[in-house]
Amino acid sequence: MTQRIGIAAALAAAMLWAGGAGAQVVTIATGAPGSLAHNSGQAVAKVANDAGIVARTQPLVGYLPLLEAGEIDFGFSNLVEAEFAMTGTGNYDRAHPSIRLVGAMFPLTTGIMAPCDLGLESVSDLKGRPELRIASEYTSSTIIPFYIAGALATAGLGYDDFTRVPVASFVAGIEALGDGLVDIALVSLNAGAGQQAAVKLKDRGGLCYISLENSPEATAAFKEYLPAGRIVSLKQNPSLNGLQQRGANLIRIDWMMLTHAGVGEDLVYRITRAVAENREALKAAFAPFGNLATADMAPASRVPYHPGALRYYAEAGIRVGE
Repeated sequence: MTQRIGIAAALAAAMLWAGGAGAQVVTIATGAPGSLAHNSGQAVAKVANDAGIVARTQPLVGYLPLLEAGEIDFGFSNLVEAEFAMTGTGNYDRAHPSIRLVGAMFPLTTGIMAPCDLGLESVSDLKGRPELRIASEYTSSTIIPFYIAGALATAGLGYDDFTRVPVASFVAGIEALGDGLVDIALVSLNAGAGQQAAVKLKDRGGLCYISLENSPEATAAFKEYLPAGRIVSLKQNPSLNGLQQRGANLIRIDWMMLTHAGVGEDLVYRITRAVAENREALKAAFAPFGNLATADMAPASRVPYHPGALRYYAEAGIRVGE
């Protein structure tokens, strides 16, 4: 509840009409400055404004209930969490049925890592190792345990097979890994915090990704925790932290722009077009936007796409749900 204190004041300016132009200000909710959502929102707001849409970002945390209530116009989430929020499952205890998708911004790739000297090449290597300390709880980012549980499930394992060490956040888990307080934590591919942790563990060979199992049975178990996620195989890459020694099967989930059912069709159409037709400008503002082709903006999901987005995709010949 505390995160809602002052929301009305924070959003007041965004509910006004912009200057003498008479154009309504569109609110794009983001996370805290420096976060993935914040950087994404700043980039999208820029191309939206360039397209004549008066867009302003609001640095809010835990804003999906506000999106559901129509108090903000747009926001961001990974696709798994968007589905959990809409259906009231996973880390959400109530449904948010008005959430709608605009489209995928770019894919997020992540996986579980351990110090390389532990020799943990695949998740199956974790069997019979209850002494291994694993980051858990993630009290400020409750979606993270679902990522870890999905990875473990590919080898028929779960949190109870290890020694749990509670951490507060995604970054806190990575820092605990670098400080030797845990043996296993979730780390995004090429994340700065992961690179810093690897430097701290240089005398242990740095950090290595633990490869997920990817048989049909393993993938089915994975999807029990991450329905919209997929397992991707990455090759050895000397320039990528965690893949220098060998390739690995990692988690990939799309990072989505969201809206709600009450936003006008024309507005959503215009902002979808602004994103789809300005990928280079978005990439210049925030590099991860370069990792997704426009043709892949509408992946399959339990969350419906907004009619405005569907209108653009139909005009542009972009297939929805593939």
